[in-house]
Amino acid sequence: MVIPAAGRVEATLFERAMQQAVQTDTVETDRTRTRLLDAAYEQFCETGIGRTSMEEVARRAGTARITIYRKFATKDALVDAVMVREFQNYFIEFLDVMAQAPTPADRVVQAFVTSLRTIGGNPLIRKLLETEPAMVPGFVGDGRTLTVVRDFVAHQILREQTAGNIPKRVRTIPAADLVVRIAGSFLTIPSDLMDYDDIGELSDFAREFLLPVLGLK
Repeated sequence: MVIPAAGRVEATLFERAMQQAVQTDTVETDRTRTRLLDAAYEQFCETGIGRTSMEEVARRAGTARITIYRKFATKDALVDAVMVREFQNYFIEFLDVMAQAPTPADRVVQAFVTSLRTIGGNPLIRKLLETEPAMVPGFVGDGRTLTVVRDFVAHQILREQTAGNIPKRVRTIPAADLVVRIAGSFLTIPSDLMDYDDIGELSDFAREFLLPVLGLK
C-alpha cells in the first residue's frame, strides 16, 4: 500500500477510477501491462486474490517473472491496478447509462441496476465474496469509500434539484447517504431475496424503495 505524504490524503480506489473514467487520454497503451492485468483478473477470478502469486500471473500472461515486477512493484500494486480498472469500466458504463436515461426516476433506477449488475455481478467480486469476503468492504464499502460515493451521488441529486426534477424538500446529503448505504449493503452482503441478474426485479426494487427517498414516483 502506498503511504501518502504527510498532510496529504491518498485518493481512494473509487476516486481514481472515477477520475480515469472521465478522462479520454487514459487509454491503456502498454500491451504488456494490459496482458498482465488481464491475466491477474482471470487468475483472481479462479483462485481468489490471497491464493494467487505474482509468478502465476506472469506465467498466465506468458511473460518472464522479472517483467511483472517491472510493471508492478508488489502484489498489492497489481491488485490495486486490477480493481481500479474494473471500477473504471463500471463508471464508464454508469455515465453512459445515466446519459441515456430520459427521466430523473429512470436515472435513479438505472444507477441502482447498473451498480448491482456491474459490481455485484462482477466475477471477481463474486469470487471474493465466496473465498475472501473480508476483502470486499475494502473495495466497495469501507468508510472513506462510502463518503466519496455519497458525495458523488449527492452531487447528482443536487443537479436534479437545481433543474427542478427532485423536490427541494429532499435533504440532499442524508438522501444520498441512505441510497448509497442501501446499495452498498446489497453489494457487500448479497441478499437471497434478489436475483442480481434479473434487471426487472432490480428495477422494481429501486422504484418501490429508492424513488420515495428522493421524492419521486
